[in-house]
Amino acid sequence: MHVPITALRAAAALAAAFPLVAMGSTLSRYVARHTAEGREALPAASDAAWSDAERISWGPAAAAEAFGEVEFALGAGASGDCHEESRVAMGTTATVRACGRGPADLRQAIAEALDEVDRVDRLLSHYRDDSPLSRLNREAASGPVAVDTELVELLDACLRWSRESDGAFDVTVGPLMKAWGFFRDEGRLPDERQLQAALAVVGYRHVVLDREHGTIRFDRPGVELDLGGIGKGYAVDRVVELLRRRGIVSALVNLGGSSVYGLGAPPGAEAWEVGIQDPSDPGQQALSLTLRDRALSVSGSYARSFEKDGVTYSHIMDPRTGRPVQGVLSVAVLSAGATDGDALDNVLFVQGLERARAFVASLAPSPATSVFFFLPTAGTGWRLECFGTQG
Repeated sequence: MHVPITALRAAAALAAAFPLVAMGSTLSRYVARHTAEGREALPAASDAAWSDAERISWGPAAAAEAFGEVEFALGAGASGDCHEESRVAMGTTATVRACGRGPADLRQAIAEALDEVDRVDRLLSHYRDDSPLSRLNREAASGPVAVDTELVELLDACLRWSRESDGAFDVTVGPLMKAWGFFRDEGRLPDERQLQAALAVVGYRHVVLDREHGTIRFDRPGVELDLGGIGKGYAVDRVVELLRRRGIVSALVNLGGSSVYGLGAPPGAEAWEVGIQDPSDPGQQALSLTLRDRALSVSGSYARSFEKDGVTYSHIMDPRTGRPVQGVLSVAVLSAGATDGDALDNVLFVQGLERARAFVASLAPSPATSVFFFLPTAGTGWRLECFGTQG
C-alpha cells in the first residue's frame, strides 16, 4: 500500500490505513516519510508486534494543548469532573490532570502530586547545591557516602541500564554536559584537550554502589552524576504511584512533554490521547497515540541544541565518544513505566536505528515496548520508523 498524503489529510489517511490495533495483535511495521511536499506512509517488509490498543493516526491535533514534545487532549466525547494544574518544576512545566472525584478531592490530590515532583527535584537536581545528588558529586570521590535507600535504588537501576546498553546510557555524563556548554545552556565546542579531560572521568564503572551498606563512592576525582536522562521519568512514576494511593483512577501526568503517563482513561473515552511534536516544526504534531496505564517518553535533539559552522549539536550525548549524537531527530518510546521509558529513549537515541532494533528485541519478554524513530531526510524532512516487542 502506498498512500500519498498531505499534512492536512494525514490523520484521516493513516487512521484508515492503520486502524485500531487490539491487544496482542500484529501490525505491519511501516515507514513514514515527511517531505516538503507532504507526508506519505509506505508498507515495510517485516512485521513487529504492537499491543495495548494503540490507535495510530497522523497530522495536526485539533484542540490539543502543546507541552514541549507532547501534546494531549481529553478526546472526543469526554465528560465528567476533571481538574488540571501546572507548576514549573525540574526546569520544565509539570502538568497533572485528574478526573472522577469531587473538585476538592481532585485539587488536593493534584497539589500533592505536584509537591511530589518538587520533592524528587530536591532529591535529584545537580543544580541545587543542597540536594543529595550534589552532595554525592562533591564528596563521593573521597570515600563512601551514605544516601537514602530511594537514591541507592534509583542509581542501581541507572547502572543496570548502563551495563545492559554497553554504556549508551550513563549518568556520569555530567562532565561532558559541562564541556559542551549544556549545563548552563551556553552551547560551545570543546577543544580536544577539554574533551579528553571530560572523557577521563566519564564512565559508569567509576561509580561503586554498595546496596548492603547504602553507600556510593567514586573511584576517582572529577566524576559527576547527571540524572537528566531518567529523572523526569522517575518523577512521573512517583506521581502516578501517589495518585493511585489516593484512589485516583483517571489522570494524565505530563512532565515537560518528555515524560507522560496515562492513568486509566478520561471520562467518555477509552484512553488518553497524546501527540508527539513534529521534530522539524514545533507548531505541528507528527504522531497521535493513545495511553491507558502506559508511559510515553520522548528524547528530541531539538529540545536543547546549538549550531556552529552549519552543524547542529544537541544535548543528547554519546558517553563513549564524548560527542553529541548525530543522525537522529527524536525517539519516542511507549512502555509500562516512565522511569524505564525515559532511560530507554536515551539508549536507543545513542545506539541508532539498527542497533536499537536488536536491543529492543533483547528486552523480550519484558512488558510490551513500542519505539518510534524520527530520522532526518533531505532539507528539513524526516521519516519515521516504528518497531516494538510484545510482552
